[in-house]
Amino acid sequence: MPYKRWLPPCALVLDTQTKPPRSQKDALLPDPRCRCSHPAPLPPLAGMIRYVALLITLLGTWFIMQTYFDHRWKAISLRSWLGVTDKPRSQQLPRHKCGNQKSCPPNYFAFKIISGAANVVGPSICFDDVVLMSSVKNNVGRGLNIALVNGTSGQLLKVDNFDMYSGDINKLDSFLQEIQHGTIVLTASYDDAATKMNDKVRTQFMELGSRHVSELAFRDNWVFLGAKGLKSKSPFEEHIKNNEYTNKYNGWPELLEMEGCAPRKMD
Repeated sequence: MPYKRWLPPCALVLDTQTKPPRSQKDALLPDPRCRCSHPAPLPPLAGMIRYVALLITLLGTWFIMQTYFDHRWKAISLRSWLGVTDKPRSQQLPRHKCGNQKSCPPNYFAFKIISGAANVVGPSICFDDVVLMSSVKNNVGRGLNIALVNGTSGQLLKVDNFDMYSGDINKLDSFLQEIQHGTIVLTASYDDAATKMNDKVRTQFMELGSRHVSELAFRDNWVFLGAKGLKSKSPFEEHIKNNEYTNKYNGWPELLEMEGCAPRKMD
C-alpha cells in the first residue's frame, strides 16, 4: 500500500505536478484532497436585515431598562435616601418650636440656647420659635451674647453682645442694671466670656438666677436663662470649664446646647 502523507484540512501545498512556478506565491495552491468548505458570504439584503434586527433588539432593551429602573429608582430609592416615608401626615413626627425634642405646655415659652464653638462658630438663641441671635443674623460676637424678652408676651425687647476679652465691662454693667422686672434674660458665651468679668457684674447675674457665674473663667462655655425678679435660682443653666486635658477643640471646651420651656409671667 503506497504511503500517503497526511495533510491538515484545507492545507496549501506546493504544486510539483506542473511546471515550475514563476514565483513562490504562484506555487501555493489549495490541496485538491481538502474537503472543507468555507461559508458562503451572506447576501447583502440578508446582512442588512440581520443588523437592523440586532439594532432594534438593543434599542428595545435600552428603553425597557431606562423606563423601569429610572422611575423605580427615583420613586423608591431616592425617597428612602431622603428619608421620605409613605406614612400619613398624622403619623409623622411633629416639628416642635425652636426644633426642640418636645413641645411646651400652655403658658410656657420654648427656647434653645447654643454657645459658640471655640472662636469659629458663633452662638444662637431661639425663643418661642424665633431666632433672636445667630451668625446668620449677624448680631453675635466674642464674649457674652444676651437677648431680653418680655416675660409675659414673649416679645423681644433688646439684643446685644459684649466683648469680655478686650471690651469695656461698664457697658455690660449698665445693660444689666437697666433690665426691668419680669424680663427674661437669655445668655450665650462665645470664645471668651470671663476675662473682663468683675464681682459687680457677677452679682447682677446671680440676682437673675445664675448659680455658676461666680465660677466663670477664661474661655469657659456658658449658657443661661434667667429673669429679673426671680426668688430662686434658675434651673436653666449649663457651664463647662476650659481644661486642656478635656477640651474638645484646641484651647476651647465643646459647645453647650440647652433647650426647655420657660414659664410665662402671669402676674
